[in-house]
Amino acid sequence: MAICINLDRLLLDRRMSLTELAERVDLTLANLSILKTGKARAIRFTTLDAICAALDCQPGDILEHVADTPPHG
Repeated sequence: MAICINLDRLLLDRRMSLTELAERVDLTLANLSILKTGKARAIRFTTLDAICAALDCQPGDILEHVADTPPHG
């Protein structure tokens, strides 16, 4: 199971920089970058809510479940 973060696409669609989003949601650029690159292990609902409000989107626009592909054998 993998959860993909679609923050790059949303930022591009809204012509917003990661720095601008960080300022709007009151997160450090480093923490937002960790989330954007998929290296975050968790996200608080308050953070997800702030990002959704800033980007005018739903949580499902940011987070996507991608099934693992079975190994070839």
